[in-house]
Parts: sequence; structure tokens; C-alpha cells
Amino acid sequence: MIHVILGAGPAGVIAAETIRKHAPHDRIVLVGDEPEPPYSRMAIPYLLIGKVGEEGTHLRHGASHFALQRIEIRHARCVSIDVAQRSVTLSDGSVQLFDRLLIATGSTPAQPPIPGITLPGVHTCWTLADARAIMDRAKPGARVLQMGAGFIGCIIMEALATRGVTLSVVEMGDRMVPRMMGPTAGGMIRDWCEKKGVQVFTGARVEAIEPAGTGLRVRLSTGAVLDADLVISATGVKPNIGFLAGSGVTCLQGVLTDEHLQTSVPGIYAAGDCAEAFDKVYQKTIVSAIQPNAADQARAAALNMVGQCAELRGVTQINVLDTLGLISTSFGEWQGVAGGEHVELTDRAAGRHLSLQFEGDVMVGCNSIGWTEHVGVMRGLVEGRVPLGEWKDRLLADPTRLMDAYLATAQAQSQRALVAAR
Repeated sequence: MIHVILGAGPAGVIAAETIRKHAPHDRIVLVGDEPEPPYSRMAIPYLLIGKVGEEGTHLRHGASHFALQRIEIRHARCVSIDVAQRSVTLSDGSVQLFDRLLIATGSTPAQPPIPGITLPGVHTCWTLADARAIMDRAKPGARVLQMGAGFIGCIIMEALATRGVTLSVVEMGDRMVPRMMGPTAGGMIRDWCEKKGVQVFTGARVEAIEPAGTGLRVRLSTGAVLDADLVISATGVKPNIGFLAGSGVTCLQGVLTDEHLQTSVPGIYAAGDCAEAFDKVYQKTIVSAIQPNAADQARAAALNMVGQCAELRGVTQINVLDTLGLISTSFGEWQGVAGGEHVELTDRAAGRHLSLQFEGDVMVGCNSIGWTEHVGVMRGLVEGRVPLGEWKDRLLADPTRLMDAYLATAQAQSQRALVAAR
């Protein structure tokens, strides 16, 4: 049996190792499109601030790790898939046959169509090559302009601030982290960043980037003109699935899969940031580009690839963000659902905000700032879809009683299940 895995990030590596564990004699080919050992993009901010060297970003250590696992590494990019011939064509011109295929190609930066976006000194922050270029320019005191203040943008911003640069951030949305936070929370994050010395422009976009001496000049839609030594594009990512056009593999926002991570083509699976996986709890397909999902999906897909029956329990929708020391969280349907109820509590002076969303007596989502002691409880209630009963109304009256609600409902539910099992 030949297993081909497209993508050498966390999903690809976990899948390859899972297949090897359960199919010791099968052939495994892991295809990655960068000339680096498999690494984690989530470690790049730690590289930028000097907490790790490049080797610290590697997913597995030791030059012989993959050879000992008998996992073949191919440094190439998939150009196309022939589902009838069960083969993939790679950028080096070679054709690789497969019996089972995993698409784990992750995401790619979404580059806005801005004049000057390809100038020297303008970079995404997505690869180790990007990180090297950024470290070369982001010296203490350097003028850095970042486009985008979403989840990834805020992580990059944290690393840049630590390097001692003079930082400006431009976000098209009306608030920071608009896909994770409501207006109040997003505004609080902006206020926090400005107090930390970051210049923030919301409701603005970059219209042009021009050469200016040894640096760059950036023109905003507001009319402002900013000089920069480095411009970073962090305007979001999208599933890396363009090569699947015309292949017969169904794609919507991502590669569409069932609860077994199998695509519309039998024997072809998808996992990680590029997968639009079926969530049995919410009864819908979801793209959720976070590493815990990549790991869970990769293991389930790999087990199915070797003939076992594994189902994905659910697609985790969580984000926990540290923005210059301010901790914020987003769980589940944080923006609420049609016909649902919600409650908000805000203490700007203390830097605390809590927003809970309900559907019936189930808490289906929440936002928080500064409520670090309740992160686990929020996740447990949202992911467990715990019926709250009378506790729903108590939380509407006082959302700070999350721990009490959890102990009275989620833990009681677990204890009843244990008793029933006996």
C-alpha cells in the first residue's frame, strides 16, 4: 500500500507517523513544498523574539528521524491530482502513484491586490524564509507597518513589539480581531495596544506602497501617509487548495470531508487547515485553522487510510490570544445564533469583558478578555453543549457565575454518566 501525504506541516507529520505505527510495511511519501525540514509555523513568532533558533521550529528533531520511520520526504509542490490514475504530479515533473492520499496542504497567505505589494521590504510572515527576511530588517527602532490585526496578525505584532520596533498596524475592519471578537472586545484590545505604544488604524486599508529612499512609503485610505523600513502583510489566510481545480475532489471553502475525513473521492482524505470537516455536534462542515484540529483530523484520517474506522468527534472552534499581555478568548458561536439570547459584562477600568451566547439552555459561544481563570470552564460548557437548565437564567443575570454553573451541570452530567455505566 502506498500512502502519499501532501503537506509536511503538523497534520502531515502526525498522519505519516500514525500510518507507520499501524501499517509497518506500507510505503509513506510525505511531500512538502519548502526546502526545510518539517516545521511548525506557530513557532515562527518564538523565532522572531529569539526564544528558539530555527531548529526549535522543527516538528521532529534529529536528522535521521524520518529515515528511521521509513517516511520518504519529497521537497516539491503538488501541481495536480489524477483521481482515475491514482497519481499526483509534482512541481519537479515527477509523477507519484498512490493507493491512499491525504491532502494536508494547510493555508496560504491571502495577499491583497495593492500596488507595491511585491516590492522589496514587503513580506508575509508565513515561512522560515519570511522570518529570516523580517529579522534582517526588524531591528530595534525600525519603522514597521503591519497590514492586518486578526488572530495571526496579533501574534506577529507581539513578536515585533518584543524586537523593539516602532510599530503601526492597519486593519480594514472596524475593530481589532474582527473574526474573533465583538465590537466591545475588539475595541478594548485596540485601546490596550495603543497604551503599549502601537499605533493602530482601524476602518482603514493600505492603498499603495511606494519606494522612498532606502525605505517605503505607505498610503492609507484615510489619507494618512506613513514611512516604513518594513511592511508585513498579515491580512489573513485561505485554504491552499487551488491545485485541486478540475480534479473531481469537491471543495467549498476548503476540501469537503465527511466525519471520517474522506473527501468526495474514495481513498482520498483531507486534514488540517485546508479541510472543511464535518462536525457531528453542529451538523455542518467547518474550516477551523488551529493546530489542535490539524492533529485530531490527521490521526482520524490516518487510521481510516490504514483500514480502521475512526470518526472525528468534532471541529474545535477555540482561540486563546495573548496580545501584548492581554489575554482574550473566543469559543464556538461567539457571535451568537439566530433566536438565541446573550449577556455581556464589561469593566473597562479592570480590562475585563465577558460575552455569553445561548441557544435554548445551551451556551454555544463566548468571548472574554481578562477572565483567564474561566478559560477551561468556558471551553467545557461550549464544546460539551451542556444543558444548563435553570443555570441559563442565572448566568443571564450574572455571567460571572460560570464556575458555579459548570460544577452544577457539566460535572453533575459526568457523574450521572459514570453511575449509568456501572
